[in-house]
Amino acid sequence: MNKKLVAAALAGVAAVALVGAVAYAQTVRPAAILTDVKVPAKVENFRLVDQHSKSQELYYFKNSKAVVVIAQANGSAYFKDAAPAIKALKEKYAGQNVAFLMLNSSTKADPAANAAEMQKIGLDLPVMTDEAQLVGESLGVSRIAQAIVIEPKTWSVVYSGPIDDRFSGVTAKPKAAVKTAYVADTLDSLIAGKPASLTSVKLDSPAIAFPLREKQADFSKISYEKQVAPILLKNCASCHSQGGIAPFAMDSYEMVKGYAPMIRETLRTDRMPPYNADPHVSKFQDSYMNLSVADQQTLVHWIEAGAPRGGGVDTLKAQAKPAPEWELGPPDLIVQVPPFTIPASGVVDYQRPVVSIPVTELRYIKAVTFNVGQRKGLHHIVSAIGDYAVGSETAKYPEGQGVPVTPGQKVPLSVHYTPFGKEAVDATRIGLYFYPVDKPPTKVRRTLAIANAALEIPPNEPRHLEVAYGTFKHDATLYSVFPHAHYRGENAQVFIQKPGQKEELVVSLPKYDFNWQRGYYFTNPIDLPAGSKVITRYEYDNSKNNVANPDPSATITWGEQSWDEMQYTEMSVSWKDETATNLKPAYQMEFDNSRALGVLDSNLNGTIEKAELHGRIGKLVLANFDKFDKDKDGVLTETEAGGLFPLIMQEIMKAQQVLVTGAPVTKHD
Repeated sequence: MNKKLVAAALAGVAAVALVGAVAYAQTVRPAAILTDVKVPAKVENFRLVDQHSKSQELYYFKNSKAVVVIAQANGSAYFKDAAPAIKALKEKYAGQNVAFLMLNSSTKADPAANAAEMQKIGLDLPVMTDEAQLVGESLGVSRIAQAIVIEPKTWSVVYSGPIDDRFSGVTAKPKAAVKTAYVADTLDSLIAGKPASLTSVKLDSPAIAFPLREKQADFSKISYEKQVAPILLKNCASCHSQGGIAPFAMDSYEMVKGYAPMIRETLRTDRMPPYNADPHVSKFQDSYMNLSVADQQTLVHWIEAGAPRGGGVDTLKAQAKPAPEWELGPPDLIVQVPPFTIPASGVVDYQRPVVSIPVTELRYIKAVTFNVGQRKGLHHIVSAIGDYAVGSETAKYPEGQGVPVTPGQKVPLSVHYTPFGKEAVDATRIGLYFYPVDKPPTKVRRTLAIANAALEIPPNEPRHLEVAYGTFKHDATLYSVFPHAHYRGENAQVFIQKPGQKEELVVSLPKYDFNWQRGYYFTNPIDLPAGSKVITRYEYDNSKNNVANPDPSATITWGEQSWDEMQYTEMSVSWKDETATNLKPAYQMEFDNSRALGVLDSNLNGTIEKAELHGRIGKLVLANFDKFDKDKDGVLTETEAGGLFPLIMQEIMKAQQVLVTGAPVTKHD
């Protein structure tokens, strides 16, 4: 996008006088200047993140009677006056299957500011952050408190305008009697099953500035060579290459043009690029994979203009190259995972081969990468030397950090295969890269995990919360977090609570995606003083609205198959006082023992009460509660609960079929 044009448009907007005598924090323009914007007859899907770092997707509400989207603005006296009417609407239609969503399309939209504003005015509704303004543009949003009512059966817009006749003018009149209840009347018709056609009512509330929408005629001038292709090369082409993990290669204009509608759809629903961490929560080393607001606007506007070729060189074609065999170059050692025949259909139990690492002395891994045999059939591998999931094939540790491997060490693998309609043999290889023997790292990289085997998700529950935590008994540094769930995983959040301090959200996946999983590496690693807790909160969607849900009527517990569930959070850490010459293996066991309390202490008060026990593990602990309650005070302290860890692990392993095999290893010349 031409930066000068954008800057000029923004400067012009900032210079316009505000409506009336009220100053609004939202950038507005006088109603007389604004050209009326038509709303579309039908709406396309979109997904945005709300003020609580939770995902809101339009098509999720496909089974609702109606979806109401209302344009929200921070600092707006007009919206503040409209808030009681919006709250009354929500209360009136509670239990009638109507979804209410707020939309903040300010160019400076910010989730934290949205949360503070909604709390200030006493309105408890999700506010979607539309900082790229793409959703507001497509919905025809133009004014503060504009209400858009959508009928989900056909995704038709059936109403656009003021909430009722008190809010149609420049000044809201919330105390006046309602003569025409526009939104309520529309909702009543939809709930009654009556047909509704688009009704637009004039609204003269303060206008919302959409500077790029006013430059729509210039979209056809966006340069494929100078603007579009560089974005795709930087963010997409590494996966979208010949032999890459993506389903098609972005190696020419013709390929991009053919897939342009799909690219637009994946951007609007935030499915691509597949980097699921909320960019408003923490900073991550590889967050460059997320498209910037400007890049999103450039791609979508170019596609909406017909994806013009324009002149110049096709840089995608000129720089196209196949994916390398090994992302980091030839490994120092190649470990062969035992070949496995994936059946065309059916259920494959988790495979648990054990591979040997034929080193003759202590070595430290500085990087690991996976060369996958069957991408369609191999979902993930978990091991002490590195993990694989689609989109997360390589781990490269910072200089001075490494994972120790002892002579003759045997490494168990947990391998999840999924049939894909065709029998195929997987022969995945693992490439290891070592530090020189005489130059070991100064820090030892360790892997810890918080696994909540006590989870239990009720039937037909759309947002079921599970909590689990672990406690660090020694000073440590946290480098990365890898959340993992299955088909019903809706969102995942990870918090840090240091001694004497409040919880801090450090990782948030507003929409968990079972098909794309990765670790999230902090730009600035987090210091964890002894006594710090890492708290994980996952929400699960066991409702019929979840298109991936195999059976909404089932009660779901911990299990390895995808139709079961997991709350598993892997962390990459180092202990502050552990070095390559002073190993501290006991520290990990101390952390593991703390997990027994952390998966059952739902209210985070430091003890386990009988009322908190749930799920299969909860029943097991309840049966042994008095045995571990040494002081007979009716609760289990962390010391008492520590003895539960072996019992819990034994129960988990009883439900798993363990397959142990050898694995040949080849050395790279």
